[in-house]
Amino acid sequence: MQRNRLSFFVRCSLVLMAATQGVAAQDATTQQQAPPDAGQTEATTLDQVTVLGSRRVVRSSDTQSPVPVDVIPMAQAAEQGAQFDLAQTLQYTAPSLISTRQTGADGADLIDGAALRGLGSDQTLVLVNGKRRHTVSLVNIYGARDRGNTGTDLNSLPMLAIDRVEVLRDGAAAQYGSDAIAGVMNIALKRRAGCEAIAGWGQYSRGDGENWIASAYCGLALSNGGHFAVTGEWQDRDRSNRATAENPLRIIGDSQVKNKTLYLNGDLPLTESAEFYFTAGMQDRDASSAAFAREGIGSEDIPSRNSAAMYPDGFVPFINGDLQDRYSIAGLRGDIGQWHWDVSHTYGYNELRYTIDHTLNASIANQDLLNGGAGISPSRFDAGGFSFKQKTINADVSRYFDNVLHGLNLAFGAEHRREDYRIRAGEPGSYLDVDGAGEGGNPGSQGFPGFQPGDVTDKHRDSWAAYADVEIDFTERFMLGLAARYEDYSDFGNTLNGKLAMAFRVSDAFLLRGSVSTGFRAPSLQQKYFSSTITDFISGEPVDVVIAPNGGALANLAGIPALKEETSRGGTLGFTWSPTAAVSMTLDAYRIEIDDRVVLSGEFDTSDPVIGAALEALDVGLARFFFNSVDTRTTGVDLTLSWEAQAGAGKLSTYLAANYSKTEVTQVHTPPALAGREEVLLSPRDRLFVENGAPRNKAVLGFDYALERWDFGMKIIHFGSQTLGTFSGPPVPDQHYKAKTSADLSITYSFTDNAKLTLGGANVFDVFPTRQDPNETDNGHIYESVQFGLNGASYFARFWYRF
Repeated sequence: MQRNRLSFFVRCSLVLMAATQGVAAQDATTQQQAPPDAGQTEATTLDQVTVLGSRRVVRSSDTQSPVPVDVIPMAQAAEQGAQFDLAQTLQYTAPSLISTRQTGADGADLIDGAALRGLGSDQTLVLVNGKRRHTVSLVNIYGARDRGNTGTDLNSLPMLAIDRVEVLRDGAAAQYGSDAIAGVMNIALKRRAGCEAIAGWGQYSRGDGENWIASAYCGLALSNGGHFAVTGEWQDRDRSNRATAENPLRIIGDSQVKNKTLYLNGDLPLTESAEFYFTAGMQDRDASSAAFAREGIGSEDIPSRNSAAMYPDGFVPFINGDLQDRYSIAGLRGDIGQWHWDVSHTYGYNELRYTIDHTLNASIANQDLLNGGAGISPSRFDAGGFSFKQKTINADVSRYFDNVLHGLNLAFGAEHRREDYRIRAGEPGSYLDVDGAGEGGNPGSQGFPGFQPGDVTDKHRDSWAAYADVEIDFTERFMLGLAARYEDYSDFGNTLNGKLAMAFRVSDAFLLRGSVSTGFRAPSLQQKYFSSTITDFISGEPVDVVIAPNGGALANLAGIPALKEETSRGGTLGFTWSPTAAVSMTLDAYRIEIDDRVVLSGEFDTSDPVIGAALEALDVGLARFFFNSVDTRTTGVDLTLSWEAQAGAGKLSTYLAANYSKTEVTQVHTPPALAGREEVLLSPRDRLFVENGAPRNKAVLGFDYALERWDFGMKIIHFGSQTLGTFSGPPVPDQHYKAKTSADLSITYSFTDNAKLTLGGANVFDVFPTRQDPNETDNGHIYESVQFGLNGASYFARFWYRF
């Protein structure tokens, strides 16, 4: 069905409601020959205004761009930073990005999501070297962040391979397609000549969560003018545990992670006007998170969820994940006359296989007991898993006309994308009910029941897209950009989106900028077809919950409609001010309206008049579904400020990055078949996950003082308050988390220009979230993993060497 929202675009075309940040469509790795819009600019501060979010290959002046971008150089973070992965590094750098490590949330513990402006991680598009990166195969079911979302795993890329991260904080679906509702991140990889290596160690102040990292990069400039770069990274992070005296059996904290990552990046000239370019990467990750504890003798968990013969004192099952991530880009680009062309193929693959360890199938143990045995079950099960594969073909053409007004850039292109999603069943013991329903022992591996044959799926879809993009410099002070994109999906239909952006330079120091746009996000295959039976703990009590696929028998019986695309309308209005070469400021206000947002429903139980009997037949207590349930409105402001000055014999660099964002549910869509069950579809608790999954405000104030061979760093981080729901609901009060502030400190000594050592600490004030009732939190702990997380202070050491 045609979804033409260009009418909004046209009606608002004379109103400057927007603009923030853009991401280059051209390959951002081109470092020797790169045009300004590929990210080659002089300054490297966070709030630097650069010409990105443009398809212009030649630009006369980068100060005319209406869509500036936060350019975050990664050299200092990789060489001296307190965080050892990309998601956490950006969490404490970029103003509107949130990536809080989850715990007690099943698979979400193994992959850290990241999102902009308080929206979901699947509403931020991620590019690598200007090309679309695949999402993960996991869809988050639990956790205080990104519930129901499928995002991109930023930690699958080695930090030492990255030159910079460019963060567009503006809707860009009309330029780049699905997912770019909140913004776009482009990760530009290095390929400069030279070799370097880092070794790092960290640990929490309570003596756990030990973290080791070793990484090396080497780049070569080839004799024919080409480039070749390779990066390898090894990381080993141990488990942390913040169990309380009231619940000592519960393990709650960082998951255990072991990463092995390899990335290649380069190009090879073919003729004087054409070259071949490539990127290839792989990561293998072994990760393990702790599930809820099962109690021992004297508890109700025996015989339903435990065996006295196996775990008399209770036990904690471990959800182990074997993750494989693969990514590649291969392309040709060049010039024919004054036309620039680029043809590429991008491949992405992500797989997660579950092994549940230190567990049992209580029905097997109970049957063994009934047969005269001791009550023994296997303690380790292959629980199955899932995979997601994406193949993208792009063809892009552009030309800059310097004789039209003060310059005109024309760009157009096409894209084809194929996506595949599969679920693999676990071994029979991971899900079977051996002793029969109601005979004592619950079926399946405790902690995470395996995927059943009925969950197995193998689905795919195709999409075709065409776009056109025009940028016009009417005068030396006024520029206008127009973009339109048409996409057709094999599973839900087509969509047409547009964007208008303007910039007016009031003076040499002051630029007014704005944009309005429409956008969309296609429901992920993971949201459409995920199917599983999971053990949830509600008010401390275990309940088996079935997540039913969209379009399946149970969803159809419940009256859940087929998923369709989310649609958005957005705009921002802002300015940049650079009164001197040492001072710069940006301020942007924004508004994003999303219709038909896909969320995970509330819990239908066995008392439901329509599906209650079906749930009893499945021997589960609750059912949940994905559906287009709500419309939301997000408003906010982004502020960045940087200043550099001589301070005594040294140089002081200061920056401030702050964000305020508020999301409200404006309408709940109730299909006719579900009338009267609105509170089930979107309970007050689930509504708060949508509206308050991230703090309303966040600010980072950084200071860096360089004096001869010494470098002193301090970063003050503030997270605003946050309110989440409870299982019980009124009159039990919501979970209210007070605003929290802490700091990171570091000191670096450079032995030579090629060797330096950094010592420091993160969250040095040892800040924790506000204490809550553990019976009302999603993870069963005394607080959710919000704001700074739940681990407290840490310290670290890094050594960097260039050779």
